[in-house]
This record gives sequence, structure tokens and C-alpha cells, in this order.
Amino acid sequence: MPDFLLNPHLDRARPYGPELQAILSLEGAGEARETIRQWQGYAPTPLRSLPALAQEAGVAEILYKDEGKRFTLRSFKALGGAYAVDRLVAKSGREGLTVTCATDGNHGRAVAWGARRAGIRAVIYVHEGVSEGRAEAIRSYGAEVVRKGFNYDASVRASAEAAARNGWQIVSDTSWPGYEDVPRDVMQGYATLAMEVEEQGGKPTHVFVQGGVGGIAAAVLSYRWEKFGSGRPKMIVVEPENAACLLASAKAGTITNVTGDLETIIAGLACGEPSILAWTILDPGADAFMTVTDEDAAAAMRRLAEEGVVGGESGVAGLAGFRQVCAHPEWRAALGIDATSRILFYGTEGATDPAVYTAIVGRTPEEVEG
Repeated sequence: MPDFLLNPHLDRARPYGPELQAILSLEGAGEARETIRQWQGYAPTPLRSLPALAQEAGVAEILYKDEGKRFTLRSFKALGGAYAVDRLVAKSGREGLTVTCATDGNHGRAVAWGARRAGIRAVIYVHEGVSEGRAEAIRSYGAEVVRKGFNYDASVRASAEAAARNGWQIVSDTSWPGYEDVPRDVMQGYATLAMEVEEQGGKPTHVFVQGGVGGIAAAVLSYRWEKFGSGRPKMIVVEPENAACLLASAKAGTITNVTGDLETIIAGLACGEPSILAWTILDPGADAFMTVTDEDAAAAMRRLAEEGVVGGESGVAGLAGFRQVCAHPEWRAALGIDATSRILFYGTEGATDPAVYTAIVGRTPEEVEG
């Protein structure tokens, strides 16, 4: 069953001060954006208006930031993993540099792509639940793929152990004590999403954003919090019900891991351990946390396909969360969603595994897009 929690630690009056700016900042976001703009093939991804969905939900506007068009990776992760690789090469050079990470698919593909661009070696760890299609997509960028661990968090540990043994550099989208600089760069690259939405005229009152370890949620929240203060849109963080470490942390009042196999079709969000850096921003700044089921995600994929838009299992999490809010009048009222509301979703991936997408939606990505 989906769950919903207004953040008991929210402080919307709190300034985005130096302690938070040391993690993510407008200055850092601008630097990342200027670097990414120079990459071959860069273009802002589409910000799609979905008037039929807005009418169904009784709101003024629904916007969907379609990251299925991001470079050749079909995912927003290019903005983070590849940017962090660029930063590492700029600091220490290419000689002898090998990068590694754990992934559910998209982050590893981004790191592999960044490594190929930089001319360095990449070794990417995937767990037993990652589809072979996603593993093969990582290999297509020249990376070595090692399948180890029963879930994402186990793969993180396996990657870290290999890095320690071999002198490799971890490029992770999560952080832990003593490992913060690279994840900060990863998240700072993600802020490009919020900058593009603003440039494209998006003025949301509510943002539904993916959870996972918290990286993208912290990135887009930090940008709007520092820039707009208490006038920023409300931020609702959406997680799979089987991997809701951020919701668990909000309930407990401290970083809390969830355990088990974390099995979910929402593969990119199957994370049981929050990023400490991301949580430092989300704990006082996110408005609400909620969960969705696999069935919610599949239904959202199919409904989005009716509008001619391809959204992967993780990409539709925000839409799935919003549909659940609309089905619970008390949640909707708690968030102040009404006929004047403008809702933004980050469609963080397209069909990153076309076979999985087709099995869920019943049509191929090409058939959906016409």
C-alpha cells in the first residue's frame, strides 16, 4: 500500500545558508552547467505540457521533463556521472585512472560514457536484479561489467572494496562518511535539470521527484531553495514501497537504512541506504515523502504512453505519486493542490531497457512515439 508523510522536520523559513551551500550551491550549479554545455550533442531536453492529464486531475498545468532524450543515454544520469568523471580527469589527469561504481543501470551507463569520452577505463558493478539489457547497454560504452551483490547496496560495497584493493576511483551517486567530494559533483550536475526547466518557462507550484539515494531530489531542491527561499515550490519525494529509505528516515528523524532484496520494477530507485549529503538537504527542505507500488508505476507508464510520451519505470515515479495523491483527497488537501496548481514531474529516464518497457506497456517505444 502506498504511504504518505508530510515532513515533520520541514522548515520552509530556514535560509539556504553556508552549511548547505558547502554541499550544493547556485555557483556550483552554474559551473556544472557551463561544462556540460560544451559537450558534443548537448541540448536541453523537452519540457512537455500534458493538458489532458491536467484536465483529468483538475489542475492548471502538468509539465513533464523528458530525460529520455538526454544525449544517447536516455537518462538524466549523464548530467551527474559523466560530469564527475570530467572533474576527476581535470584534477588528476588520465594516466592510470580507472573509475568504478555500482548501478541499477543508468548511473553506470553515464559513468561508462564519461569514461569513454575521457579515454579512461571503467569497471561497473551491477547486482543480480539488473536486467541483462541494462548491463549490455553499459558494455556498449566500453566498460567492464561485474555482476556481484543481491541488491544495489551490496553492489556499492563490492565496488568500494574493489576500488580499495586496486587503487580505482569510485564515482558514486551516493555518499558516506569520508566519501563526499565526488557525490557532490554528481549531484551538482543534476541541478542542470532545474536550470533548464526555469529557462523553458516552467513555474511549478509542486514538484514530484524521484527518491533513490536522494541525489536528484536534493539537487533540484537545493537550486530552488537557494534561489527562491520560502517561495519555492513544494517538493514531494517519491520512492518504491519496497525501497523507501528516505521515507523511513523522515519517520525516524535520522538516516535510516531499509533492508531486504528491495525488489521492484522501479529499478533505478531500488536503494536502501540514503546519501548523507542528500539527506542533509532533504531533511529540513522537502515538503513530503511518499511511496508508490510497482502497479502504480506500470499504470503511469501506460497512461503516459497514451499521450505519446515514453517514460521508463523510474522515470514515471513522480507521475505515479501524483496519481496516488489525487486518489487520496486528504493527501491532496495536505499539499494544497487545487485548480490553480502547476505540477512538474522529472521524467528521469526513457526506455532504458526497451524489452522491459514493451513488456509493461504492450507497445514498443517506437510505436508509442509514432
